[in-house]
Amino acid sequence: MPTPNFAEIQAAYDTFPGTVKSLMLSTVTAAGQPQASYAPFVMTNDGPPGAARSFYIFVSGLSSHTPNLKANPQAGILLIQDEAETAQIFARQRLMYDCRAVQIPPQDPQWTAVADRFQVQFGALIEMLRQMPDFQIFRLVPLSGRFVLGFGAAYEVDPVDTGRLLPPKDKD
Repeated sequence: MPTPNFAEIQAAYDTFPGTVKSLMLSTVTAAGQPQASYAPFVMTNDGPPGAARSFYIFVSGLSSHTPNLKANPQAGILLIQDEAETAQIFARQRLMYDCRAVQIPPQDPQWTAVADRFQVQFGALIEMLRQMPDFQIFRLVPLSGRFVLGFGAAYEVDPVDTGRLLPPKDKD
């Protein structure tokens, strides 16, 4: 199989988040222990085309990751290709980000706009969740990341513009 050119790799990076509906979420407990979970998400590009991405999660205050994010706004997220869709389990496509979490207060107009996006994407259940006082929205802002297409095909995300990958460095 021929190696894709960098424009094709960037295009794969641009479309990959749309192939999954949930992200794996890594947070840290108050005792400093790592904790993994998952959450459905909606994604935005905050600015002109190619601008920095943000991921939004709509989570219960009763879940363990919500107090973790409030106490320590560092999070890791992983979007990964479905096992059933991969030819090689050791080389699944995946996108990882180190993020800063920002809670969106319910009185902020952005909260309503993001909740509306969740409702469009995930349906009537969101209308019920919007009425529950423990449900909260967090914006996960990528600070750095890595996109892996498979064996020997890993690309760093531009930390200045997380909508872009950095071109591979020439190997000597």
